[in-house]
Amino acid sequence: MRKFKHGKLSGGCADSCCLKLEGLSVSMEGDQILEDVSFHLHCGEIVALIGPNGAGKSTLFRSILGQTPYKGSITFSPAGGPAIRLADGAAAGGTRPLVGYVPQSPSFDRGDPVSVLDFFTAATSKWPVFLPIPREYRDRAAAILARVHGEDLLDRPMGALSGGQLQRVLLALALEPVPHILILDEPLSGVDIEGEHQLLEMLDELRTQYDLSIFLSTHDFATLGQFADKVILLNKRMLRAGPPDEVLSSPEFYDTFHLRMGRGGER
Repeated sequence: MRKFKHGKLSGGCADSCCLKLEGLSVSMEGDQILEDVSFHLHCGEIVALIGPNGAGKSTLFRSILGQTPYKGSITFSPAGGPAIRLADGAAAGGTRPLVGYVPQSPSFDRGDPVSVLDFFTAATSKWPVFLPIPREYRDRAAAILARVHGEDLLDRPMGALSGGQLQRVLLALALEPVPHILILDEPLSGVDIEGEHQLLEMLDELRTQYDLSIFLSTHDFATLGQFADKVILLNKRMLRAGPPDEVLSSPEFYDTFHLRMGRGGER
């Protein structure tokens, strides 16, 4: 894995790019969903979020996306620039970061005639997709798909895509325009082994090419060491954070999932 600018600094994040959560708490209808969550996500870093169902992972994503009210603070510090508070956009200069989001894979009827080109055109323009799509829109969609090596999918029906191909299409759409932060909710769900391998390689390529911060949730613990720079174990509160092997071999991980992984291997 790459070495990040932040790791070379002695004075914290002053000269690096990062998303910072401090004391984040979310309650809904009297129920505490998240409590006192704090961590940094640095540019060029892939962080995996793990936890049991109901741990608050999706709520954490929605808080960063500005879709869920929260207490605490979420700030984005561009390299060499002032911090921007995501809740209200306040900053002494600078601009609010772009956040790309890939939701859990939606389902498409296998008989649905909507093509990837139709899907992209509807999502990125006001052109009525029941009319012939102009060449300029086709070329634009092909260029967007090229970022994820998916040009060959342009005329495929959405309902005929495999899990890995669908994730590739959704990922391409989340990269238009190229964001500062990319959030993926369970991107490996429903993807076969080959597609999973391709997707992980692509994420590593994208974070290197665009210096993206990538934050994703997963239940596939066996692959964490292959792609994640840091793992956060969440169950309403942060239970553990650190390198994959350290988190997977921790007592907190065992207490949560009753699995022994990490240094000693799964047992």
